[in-house]
Amino acid sequence: MSYLIKATSVVEEAQGAPRPLLEINHLSKSFTGVQALNGVSLQVQSGEIRALLGENGAGKSTLIKVLTGVYPRDSGEIVLDGRLMSASDSGHAQRLGISTVYQEVNLIPTMSVMENLTLQHQEKTFGLISWKKAEIRARELLAQVGLDIDPLRQLDTYSIAIQQLVAIARALSTQAKMLILDEPTASLDSDEIQQLFALMRRLKAEGLGIIFVTHFLDQVYSITDSITVLRNGECVGTFQTAELTRSELVSHMVGKSLEDLTPTAHDHSIQRERADLLQLNNVGKQRYLQPLDLRIAAGEIVGVAGLLGSGRTELCELAYGSVKADQGDVTLGKHSLTKSSLRRAIQVGMGYCPEDRKQDGIVAELSVRENMILALQASRGWWSPISMAEQQHLVEDMIQRLAIKTSDMDKPIGELSGGNQQKVILARWLITHPALLILDEPTRGIDIGAHHEIIHIIKELCEQGMGLLVASSELEELVLFAHRVVVMKDHQKIAELHGEDVSEQAILRQIAS
Repeated sequence: MSYLIKATSVVEEAQGAPRPLLEINHLSKSFTGVQALNGVSLQVQSGEIRALLGENGAGKSTLIKVLTGVYPRDSGEIVLDGRLMSASDSGHAQRLGISTVYQEVNLIPTMSVMENLTLQHQEKTFGLISWKKAEIRARELLAQVGLDIDPLRQLDTYSIAIQQLVAIARALSTQAKMLILDEPTASLDSDEIQQLFALMRRLKAEGLGIIFVTHFLDQVYSITDSITVLRNGECVGTFQTAELTRSELVSHMVGKSLEDLTPTAHDHSIQRERADLLQLNNVGKQRYLQPLDLRIAAGEIVGVAGLLGSGRTELCELAYGSVKADQGDVTLGKHSLTKSSLRRAIQVGMGYCPEDRKQDGIVAELSVRENMILALQASRGWWSPISMAEQQHLVEDMIQRLAIKTSDMDKPIGELSGGNQQKVILARWLITHPALLILDEPTRGIDIGAHHEIIHIIKELCEQGMGLLVASSELEELVLFAHRVVVMKDHQKIAELHGEDVSEQAILRQIAS
């Protein structure tokens, strides 16, 4: 049973204290059937670096998009520098004083640094663009972020770190009062991160307010003054970074207290004399996942735990081959998949259900039948089409076996519930008779009934001798079925728990270490 922590803010405006630079009061935003933000309130002072943290679905992205005018708010108010604001779009938000820099640099790589910096505000002489004035302005903006580079050089000839700083320079060109940095360090190495942090500290000293969205807890404790935690669209609390322990922070983020978790009765043992089915030997990719080793036997479930951005999905993608490792070896049984195609991986017995079901899993416009036979058809080759009779036989069998609720196998899959869509994706791979199945967040966004059905299917597949690699943010779920749990943090494997050590408490302690 989850224990939801009740936390109150420890960063409150004291009587007589300076007015906050940014005030968000009771902000709410909903989409069809989903309450994305529910009465969120927070304050950020001038010269403060505030971390905004939360797992997937916590509301971070929605909050940023409401602040920057991408989404209209349903209720609540936003006050910037003492004035009510209501941005109609991101450009309007910039003019009002809020600028955002995203993980994926929102610049034009084939244009020069100067052109990127001055594109929105071009000075003209006699109706023509003054490139001399543009160059002078670009150099001024680069100096603000401590860059001494050639503004006439094409942007994509510089490193990602330089491009990030150029993006910040452009954000500051609008006379920003509040700067939002959304996962800016995800593609940077340690030296580049320190370069960015040096700039953030300088901007802080100059009175700029900064909201820093990241999933790297080490960076949170290195650079921020305070932390706001969102969970399920609500504000859990705002805390002084120096006063909040890592274990407390993790507890707030996942909604579970270490002290109140009770061990789950489940046999995590497995006969280790079984031969390894999947082997990852020193598999990694620069700036994506630190090299690691992993073994999975037939009839074994290995869970992958960690906070958002810890490397769970990256591990799944490298194991399957949808993202190619730049070092190490991947072997399934006797088959090397290190340099193989995805078709080859499917042919020798590997399947993969991705985290983002709607984006990467289903083709919403195609029918249930067409979605279900995709992997089998891909493994056979498009020049060997599956007959309609075989398709119907396979699909009818899977609809019955997995209790997929659909009025018709030719109904568009986009019209099914999330749980039934997930079952169709599972069926897609079961039709290929895989030896190993990789599941990334298999129960996310589905109702309670479908959740229990998916868990039952996972256990049943294991009993039938299939090997499974299951990544999940639901610790209670992993503890229910995993024989071992790999714990990820900051894109590297930090622990592997076995047998009686597989517990929610042990996983949380590793994440918070």
